[in-house]
Amino acid sequence: MAPIQREGSSGSDSDPRYAMIDERKRKRMESNRESARRSRMRKQKQLEDLLNEITALQNENGQLVQRISTASQRYNEMEAANDVLRAQAMELTERLRSLNTVLELAEDVSGTPVDIPEIPVSFMEPWQLPYPVQPIMASAEMFQC
Repeated sequence: MAPIQREGSSGSDSDPRYAMIDERKRKRMESNRESARRSRMRKQKQLEDLLNEITALQNENGQLVQRISTASQRYNEMEAANDVLRAQAMELTERLRSLNTVLELAEDVSGTPVDIPEIPVSFMEPWQLPYPVQPIMASAEMFQC
């Protein structure tokens, strides 16, 4: 059987039903293209936002690393200064002990009572603090440069 053709018509050109279907199809395709374009733009914006956030976080991370480095350096300097002070305290305690020994000998030899000051326990036992131990509270302001 031969296919049936309509006279003077190439299909959808003259039939209003097909024209309306073609118009709907064209509008749907335009709408889909626009939706896809908006979706691509949204994704591009999200990507840009994430890249900006990465940059900001990397900058903040760099600043934090620098602050930590500075705080560690200050801590090490304080530890070194504290070690020097401990050594000086031990040396002075030994000198005081020696001077007290000389005073005791002078008292024994002369027979005259000499007021010999007592060496504080904190000098003899520096690990025994003369005041109650309280926790050290740190705050963010301590680490600001």
